Amino acid sequence: MPSSSPSSPSSSPSVDPGTLPQTKVLPTPTDPQFLSGVNALWQGIVDDNPQEAMPFFFPESAYLQVKAIANPASDYKNRLIGFYTLDVHAAHRLLGADAKNAKLVGVSVPADQAQWILPGGEQNKLSYYRVYGSRLTYTVGGRTKSFGLFSLISWRGQWYVVHFGPNPRPKPVGTVYQPRG
Repeated sequence: MPSSSPSSPSSSPSVDPGTLPQTKVLPTPTDPQFLSGVNALWQGIVDDNPQEAMPFFFPESAYLQVKAIANPASDYKNRLIGFYTLDVHAAHRLLGADAKNAKLVGVSVPADQAQWILPGGEQNKLSYYRVYGSRLTYTVGGRTKSFGLFSLISWRGQWYVVHFGPNPRPKPVGTVYQPRG
């Protein structure tokens, strides 16, 4: 499994990537834009601020292009962002009282397990790569720990979180996926 260390955040692209057409470029976990997104997610977790974590979430404009469901805008806002918000709060609670001193060590993405999802595979009308099994590793209180990112999907050669915690789930509760350590 490739592992990457976080880097300092880079500036956001000036064009919303979701307004551009999809590509079949397989994302890499060493891409500076990806690592910037991971850092944004981490900072949002540490600060208990889901809005800070949004740069790493799948763009709404891309979701509207991808999904073949009734009212994808409502699904995005109410279900996906709703769960992401709850999951960021749950991950912050997992860090405990010493959350402000928690340090991100790295992210691992099993890119060799990524699958190209064809239209119709997941109520989608466009294709994308999907990968399960990514993990964030961190230290807090002198211990190394990690937790999973349930599902990353691609848009234009970049990985984004689409499900931080498990999907589907029976009720709207924030969940940290497979914490270890």
